[in-house]
Amino acid sequence: MVTTKTILIVDDEPVNLSVLTQLLRPEFQVRAANSGENALRAASKEPFPDLVLLDVMMPGMHGYEVLSRLRDNPATADIPVIFLTALSDDSDEERGLKLGASDYVTKPIKPVVLLARVRMQIEVKQARDLLKNQNAFLEAEVARRMAENDLSQYISIRALAHLAEIRDPETGNHILRTQNYVHLLALRLRQHPLFSGFLTQSNIDLLTKSAPLHDIGKVGIPDSILLKPGPLTPAEWKIMQTHAKFGSDAIEKAEADTEKPISFLILAKEIAHWHHEKWDGSGYPDGLAGESIPISARLMALADVFDALISVRVYKPAMPCPQARDIIISGRGKHFDPDVVDVFIAGYADFVEISECHGDA
Repeated sequence: MVTTKTILIVDDEPVNLSVLTQLLRPEFQVRAANSGENALRAASKEPFPDLVLLDVMMPGMHGYEVLSRLRDNPATADIPVIFLTALSDDSDEERGLKLGASDYVTKPIKPVVLLARVRMQIEVKQARDLLKNQNAFLEAEVARRMAENDLSQYISIRALAHLAEIRDPETGNHILRTQNYVHLLALRLRQHPLFSGFLTQSNIDLLTKSAPLHDIGKVGIPDSILLKPGPLTPAEWKIMQTHAKFGSDAIEKAEADTEKPISFLILAKEIAHWHHEKWDGSGYPDGLAGESIPISARLMALADVFDALISVRVYKPAMPCPQARDIIISGRGKHFDPDVVDVFIAGYADFVEISECHGDA
């Protein structure tokens, strides 16, 4: 169904309004205004006009001011305007075009010329509106697909994390808690000069998304070691330590199946591989020290240890949060990055709240 386009004619001369109305009415719906003030009111009412024919020389508010105010109003900013004027100086035309006029027609009006100009501007606006609608559709489609992609990534991560959880049932809500701890640490460190370059909002989101995969490598550890109720022997501990590299290797193999690097997998690999490294270099698997440990792994290290301390494990009871806090503090500059410990201390109450919110049944 073709909708008749609406044209608003603005002129203080009743004769001009009558002549233009008769000229345009066979093809268009026509509205008329005899002053600048009336024109602004008429243009800002729905349905908005598709085109404005605007006289320049009017008493009170002249055409240039009307155009300027139309452009300042978001509701009317995109309506094309054709100036109608007896002024023939190039500077007048230039002024109108600079203000945003679409065209300039001099009086006396030639009906054939005016109709041609009107039709052209209507067609241009239709094409522009169509493109705008298509762009809006494309943006919505991109947003929808990104949301689907995020959901797919989330489900994939949760599925992989639950593999480790199935092997070690005591780590149930450990995944949720450590994910929230990492997010909290990252938010508190993002303004720190040593961390701000890395902890962009995008990387914070990726870190939070990747954190549940930190212990994925435990799927490769035998039950006799993973679920052993007592202390591990040196040989058993050596096998347990392999879960860090086993996890990063598994993620790396998944990466190899993709056409291009996937950002959250890059951080997931870092976290899985190095979250047991220590600030003083005494950790595993590579004995990294200080700032050579990726930031992602430094945050995960503290989050993982704090949660392990306050949680029941097959080989130990849960520790009270204040005692776990003291152990974290004692590890400042030894096990943990000092700056990470400092923001942990500052946000300790929030850590306790997270632990209570996602407590194990």
